[in-house]
Amino acid sequence: MANKKIHIIGGGTVFHIAPHFAISSVAYGKTARQIFHTCKTAKDLDSYLHLTKMAGGNDLETNADVEKLIDKLVDDPTTKIVFLNAALCDWESDKHGERLETRKTPEYQLNLKPSKKIVGKIRTKRKDIFAVAFKVTSGATPDEQYIKGLNLLKEASVNLVLANDIKTKLNMVITPEEARYHETTNRDGALQGLVQMTLLRSHLTFTRSTVIAGEAVPWSSELIPETLRKVVDHCIGQGAYKPFRGATVGHFACKLNDTTFLTSIRKSNFNDLDKIGLVRIETDGPDSVIAYGAKPSVGGQSQRIVFNDHKEYDCIVHAHVPIKADSEVPQVSQMEYECGSHQCGENTSKGLKKFGNLSAVYLKEHGPNVVFNQSANPQEIIDFIEANFDLKGKTGGYVDLGAILAAN
Repeated sequence: MANKKIHIIGGGTVFHIAPHFAISSVAYGKTARQIFHTCKTAKDLDSYLHLTKMAGGNDLETNADVEKLIDKLVDDPTTKIVFLNAALCDWESDKHGERLETRKTPEYQLNLKPSKKIVGKIRTKRKDIFAVAFKVTSGATPDEQYIKGLNLLKEASVNLVLANDIKTKLNMVITPEEARYHETTNRDGALQGLVQMTLLRSHLTFTRSTVIAGEAVPWSSELIPETLRKVVDHCIGQGAYKPFRGATVGHFACKLNDTTFLTSIRKSNFNDLDKIGLVRIETDGPDSVIAYGAKPSVGGQSQRIVFNDHKEYDCIVHAHVPIKADSEVPQVSQMEYECGSHQCGENTSKGLKKFGNLSAVYLKEHGPNVVFNQSANPQEIIDFIEANFDLKGKTGGYVDLGAILAAN
């Protein structure tokens, strides 16, 4: 059986306005070549480099050419990873059929409009493709750079974004968990870290949920344990769930029986929990999940793995908040795991340590998982969370996209 493939697309593109006249996004493929050579160390994947004409390639010149290549790669079942490092021309204009001559037309006004974004096409049809995108800023603060990269990641539904600033030279790798890794001015180190994370995370396994007709379970429902409700309400009240693009990250759930769970709803704002409620899911194994009325949080598989391994517990709460310096909660690496993968759930389950009537683990650069039984005193859980975690903080950094866009 043929190996799966890594495709690296690099170099700048142009938009032709008239013969011998075009606007361009200048890039010569140095980063793409470096990624290609680093990826060649992967023994079970074959690497392919696609350079634009500007970078010394043959077939790719315009955004449309790159888009056709992406469509071809998406249709190829052997495609496993795509690094879209090409500097795509951000603008286009009306085309002029004749050559512009300076003697005849000493002044020519261009009306520019933004080009169509194509990076989101990679995973629209193929969620099994691991997509890496790139974001360039100029003179941004680290938080501004992070938020702009995170916005691209969420908007295009890619797996990783490398954001770099051309003035400060700062690089950072941004993840769907809203964390940032390899934050450094060492460009080579950041690219090495990006490829390492890509190769590790691209081999993870996920359970895809099937959504069928159904109604949300109200947050006030008797099906939801009072202990879970009080703990989550406390976390919400302290600002643990901070929205970005209208949605919050983290998750929480309770187990009704071995095959039925109530869990938080994906891409929702937990601060509106009284309005949105929870989603009921049923499963007959690790690879089949039925959700009634809405998609469950990506952490749903982690929840089920934890509940299966620790049968004394039936409630779990997870938020993206920092750990306090004096906490004795064990910390495990999250860099290798995307939230929602089976491996992330196993990592969480193995890392749990018992504290009184609960167990907890802290995923580095991500946040805590606290598990307990509905019979526990909710105040014990709340006191433990307050003693060990900063609910007003945010791993990765604050995510006020509106403030950043307003400032630019």
